[in-house]
Amino acid sequence: MTLNSFLLLPNSRFLLSGNLHGGSVVASYPYDDSPTHKPTGVYSKSADDEVFKYLAKAYASHHPIMRTGKPNCPGEEGETFPEGITNGAQWYDVEGGMQDYNYVWADCFEITLELSCCKYPMTSELQQEWENNRESLLSFIEKVVYGDYHRLLVPGTYNVTAVAMGYTPLTRENIEVKEGDATEVDFFLQPTVAPAPNLTQLTATPAPASTIASTVVQAEAPSPTSLHQPIQPVDFRHHHFSDMEIFLRRYANEYPNITRLYSAGKSVELRELYVMEISDNPGVHEAGEPEFKYIGNMHGNEVVGRELLLLRESFSQPELSESACPCSKLQKADKLQQLGQGHRECFRKFPLCSLLWETLTCPCKSESNLISPAGSLVVNYPYDDDEQGMAIYSKSPDDAVFQQLALSYSKENKKMYQGSPCKDMYPNEYFPHGITNGAQWYNVPGGMQDWNYLNTNCFEVTIELGCVKYPNAEELPKYWEQNRRSLLQFMKQVHRGVWGFVLDATDGRGILNATISVAEINHPVTTYNDGDYWRLLVQGTYKITASARGYNPVTKMVTVDSEDAVQVNFTLKRTDAKVEEGKVPVLNIPDTSDPNEKEFETLIKDLSAENGVEHLLLSSSGKVSPYRYRPYKDLSEFLRGLYLNYPHITNLSSLGQSVEFRQIWSLEISNKPNQSEPEEPKIRFVAGIHGNAPVGTELLLTLAEFLCMNYKKNAAVTKLIDRTRIVIVPSLNPDGREIAQERGCTSKIGQTNAHGRDLDTDFTGTQEPETKAIENLILKQDFSLSVALDGGSLLVTYPYDKPVQTVENKETLKHLASVYANNHPSMHLGQPGCPNKSDENVPGGVIRGSEWHSHLGSMKDFSVTFGHCPEITVYTSCCYFPSAGQLPGLWAEHKRSLLSMLVEVHKGVHGFVQDKSGKAISKAVIVLNESLRVCTKEGGYFHVLLAPGLHNINAIADGYQQKHMQVLVRHDAPSSVFIVFDMENKIFGLPRELVVTVAGASMSALILTACIIWCVCSIKSNRHKDGFHRLRQHHDDYEDEIRMMSTGSKKSLLSHEFQDETDTEEETLYSSKH
Repeated sequence: MTLNSFLLLPNSRFLLSGNLHGGSVVASYPYDDSPTHKPTGVYSKSADDEVFKYLAKAYASHHPIMRTGKPNCPGEEGETFPEGITNGAQWYDVEGGMQDYNYVWADCFEITLELSCCKYPMTSELQQEWENNRESLLSFIEKVVYGDYHRLLVPGTYNVTAVAMGYTPLTRENIEVKEGDATEVDFFLQPTVAPAPNLTQLTATPAPASTIASTVVQAEAPSPTSLHQPIQPVDFRHHHFSDMEIFLRRYANEYPNITRLYSAGKSVELRELYVMEISDNPGVHEAGEPEFKYIGNMHGNEVVGRELLLLRESFSQPELSESACPCSKLQKADKLQQLGQGHRECFRKFPLCSLLWETLTCPCKSESNLISPAGSLVVNYPYDDDEQGMAIYSKSPDDAVFQQLALSYSKENKKMYQGSPCKDMYPNEYFPHGITNGAQWYNVPGGMQDWNYLNTNCFEVTIELGCVKYPNAEELPKYWEQNRRSLLQFMKQVHRGVWGFVLDATDGRGILNATISVAEINHPVTTYNDGDYWRLLVQGTYKITASARGYNPVTKMVTVDSEDAVQVNFTLKRTDAKVEEGKVPVLNIPDTSDPNEKEFETLIKDLSAENGVEHLLLSSSGKVSPYRYRPYKDLSEFLRGLYLNYPHITNLSSLGQSVEFRQIWSLEISNKPNQSEPEEPKIRFVAGIHGNAPVGTELLLTLAEFLCMNYKKNAAVTKLIDRTRIVIVPSLNPDGREIAQERGCTSKIGQTNAHGRDLDTDFTGTQEPETKAIENLILKQDFSLSVALDGGSLLVTYPYDKPVQTVENKETLKHLASVYANNHPSMHLGQPGCPNKSDENVPGGVIRGSEWHSHLGSMKDFSVTFGHCPEITVYTSCCYFPSAGQLPGLWAEHKRSLLSMLVEVHKGVHGFVQDKSGKAISKAVIVLNESLRVCTKEGGYFHVLLAPGLHNINAIADGYQQKHMQVLVRHDAPSSVFIVFDMENKIFGLPRELVVTVAGASMSALILTACIIWCVCSIKSNRHKDGFHRLRQHHDDYEDEIRMMSTGSKKSLLSHEFQDETDTEEETLYSSKH
């Protein structure tokens, strides 16, 4: 049994092994033997001692008994193992142990796991043993992943060398191994002689801690092409249908995130017509991204095309985890659809085949049919047929495009390009440059490439792959080698010509089935669901028109070059004034018609790449690095020096004064520092809120100097300054800084201001002058991002510092913090390693402020709540005030992260808001994901940072209808939206027409009622002027008469006058006589 194991191990690819034993509870690691062979007590250290201890701890730390280091086995109650692990020989010497053999001879790291004190426990105890060891077993398994080679290492920096017989050794220096997933390092060795047997060895040595950049030594650096060389296929054989079916399913199962296997229909004999789609988002048409397909085996007896596609699939799949196309120049999301098997004669009656529906529903731009109908080596292009049915040149409207497509394939196939492919079979056959017009070769009515061109947006050519229709399997490597470059080069053609979107001017949505016409080329193409289109064209200048039913057409002059396709967007206005109601999505369609805008977007994408900022730093001019701390006086002079030396890009101002009347300086860096540019994102860097942590101050001063020195000298830095407004506040607490003490790693002297107030808890009452100064800056609400630098640890916190149940826009805040941490060489590891908190673990180096140090009144909480600006706090080092000698190293660690913030501020979503008349709407409210709110600035501009993904936007403005849309935010480019408001047609929540009608009717009723009341009152006032009317009826009206009657005098009656109720004297009936 031992012999069989030893014979198996050297030929296996085992990386990690656990040898399960009993008799104690401990994890033992090599070596088990020592040179002295003492029975016990000799630590026999292997070259990978740290790795073995790491593996042993991975198991022991999850075992409830083992991790205590006290097994308490009967008879050995006093035996202890620190952390539950031990070196084998130190425990007891074992000569010829299996774990030692694995390590020395089999490239396999093995440890011995003693699982229980009892070697043969009772059955009733097995359940408990499983519970004790389950988590440990799983954790141990997680330490290994798949790879063509794998070398276990503990976190650190290493120099790794690959050596193989017949090849020049290659060393990759300063490879950083992080906690978590394995670090991928590929080697491309240059042969010194003919390739020899596979005897590759790898060695790893710790790299010097002082160096950072990764370089290649001991061999000539391979070319860029070789550095991205995909894995070549090795399985060359004929795949019959069942074999091919298994092959396709295998790849679909191994790469489910980038593949989709489905059927386009069935053949006559009910075999599936398989389609393999390869994309970063399989099954989803991504707006603005072209689709491409290869078809093989259209004729059942011509199998080379099928085998090439299967080989090409195995050639590309390992690379597709990084890119959906193995060619580095192709965009990541290009679709590759491979139809694996066809039967019967479909080529000449394509519209009758099952593939018709597949082609109609796929918005493919380019296609190739890999067959060999007559046994030849040539690329033929439409038309295959002509009106007379004769073998003559049948020219299509896009004849120049088809020739370019055909040549792109034939030029990469040396034999094909020569033009005389099958001299033995057809000695007189000649195809100039290996291409031909289909009908000129021989007439084929109803061919698939003609049908594609006439009925879809797809340009198809037919590629004849060889003189023999069914070659022997041993000849397949030759076919692959002849065609693999051609297959890739042909795919690149999908990025030639023009592409873009056709949009509705009213709401910005894409227009389906709009027509794209090119003057003098009678072959229009149509847009897909989101208004996106692709149109293949050769180099030249074209007059292109976009039109759609119900819209006014738009024409543009476009120049197409020989490189990448040109983006041309069309915005069409409706022919009528009616506007369709409803909520529709607005797509992420940046307007790149401006060459400068397109160039800047390319820069942001390049800088967002893995080593993009690193390349910027390497290409920068003038090396800057902090070498000393600057007290207040020196800081002020330094800032004035920048302002005086770079007046065209800087503006120095004071935000206010501290308690002790020191200026709180603010330096703005921009191409127009004294002008308002609301369309440019604005970023704020603040340091020194705690005076005892001045590292941030020195980092920001160095950043300012770096930017100024490289303006107009480094293209990337120049473009960033031209497109960004950068505000630097280097010292918010200058009074505290003046009394802080260097090398005071834990000293709190200078942490507060002169009043003894911690400024990061003062953004509630706003009592301190320093707080008021920065608050006034924040409340301008024109910043897109803020970065605060502090000290005392090595991590990044995001809002909120106060304890809250939920955090609005949490994903975005966390994403921004992660961008900074991920660009720092060690912060993202999540282990600050500070002396006072050596066991602190912060996953990813990012944590919410309240979870790390909860407190009220913080600056970043104020910035988010009242300034509507996301702010992160960066803790630059464990020591508050390290020695000046450490400043260059700290700058080297943080400069990439600081510059990455200048890149990140240009991402997210930006756009303009206006009404239908073109008037910009300022102070409109943009609500994102129903929580985050921002207001449009002057000119209707807004910008907000969002984490990559799909986000909902609601736009609200007084007097206008609310707009709802969705936007897709990318990780490497900004997303643009253009919002056009319609006038509000509702009053008090009711339709405007109804409110106007009701209001008019109410006014009419009021007027009528008033008229009636006036008439009634007028009639009453005229009753007493004429005719008879009733006398007074009340008792009090006759008070005088009653009094006279009571006297009994008749004379009094005669002397009393009687008057009616009129005012005229002429109508007096009786008068008194004297």
